[in-house]
Amino acid sequence: MRYLVRERIFAIGDDYWIEEEGGRPAFLVDGKALRLRDTLEIKDPDGRVLVTLRQKVFALRETMTVERDDLPLATVRRKRLSLLRNHFRVTLADGTELDVSGRIMDREFGVTYEGEPLARISRRWLTVRDTYAVDVVREDADAALLIALAVCVIRMTERERDEG
Repeated sequence: MRYLVRERIFAIGDDYWIEEEGGRPAFLVDGKALRLRDTLEIKDPDGRVLVTLRQKVFALRETMTVERDDLPLATVRRKRLSLLRNHFRVTLADGTELDVSGRIMDREFGVTYEGEPLARISRRWLTVRDTYAVDVVREDADAALLIALAVCVIRMTERERDEG
């Protein structure tokens, strides 16, 4: 299933819709303004919170956590930096590790588990400016989690760029 994310200059709160390829709203990214740490909620079209992204306040390396029902689901950290590619390690609550790597700022990267693709994020398929696609490759994959990971690593990379 392919989902479309239309980037724009975000207003306070950073709220925006992620749509299915046919244009139907699939997820709302709801930024929580006026919080001490960066917090985003990914909601379904009915407003139910599916996952919450939170910036860890006290960490040596920038870290974000992904929670479901107020329980930790995953931790996202930068793995290593190279000139052309970014690498993030995602550690799920059960100890499973996912790898996120590619050109994050160009919106050309993937999420893999033991080398097997789970999702591809790309602008390549689209002609609409400031839009990228999250293509969830496996039907049994958790689409909300994979979209949350894409939003998370893009946000972390942009924040590093702005601070650096």
